[in-house]
Amino acid sequence: MRVRSRRCSRTGCPHPSVQTLTFVYTDSTAVLGPLATRADPHSYDLCRTHAQTLSAPRGWEVIRLGDPEVEPEPSMDDLLALANAVREVGLADEPVAAAPARNESVVEVGRKGHLRALADTDVHWSSRPR
Repeated sequence: MRVRSRRCSRTGCPHPSVQTLTFVYTDSTAVLGPLATRADPHSYDLCRTHAQTLSAPRGWEVIRLGDPEVEPEPSMDDLLALANAVREVGLADEPVAAAPARNESVVEVGRKGHLRALADTDVHWSSRPR
């Protein structure tokens, strides 16, 4: 599968885009940040040259988030988030202990988030009427 990069949104510019420009009209702010994962009709993808020379209308503020040429190093937050995600997956493979419900014949046999799988130990599936 061939990955195609998006071109700069400026008319006639053939260069690949490296940053995405969005506007917050209520705050009179232009935000230039990392390249968005998907093209959005309400934002502009800019090449390196157009991103560096960007200017905003008088009275507007330009916020520049990150430098596309500098690869950010992983922070402790990133590493902790990754460790927690791996821990969650590892814990999901462990069997869930059965928890008694109000009715002694109903036990919890599994859990996924706020959902619980319950089993009624008094019901014999082979003897159920059809």
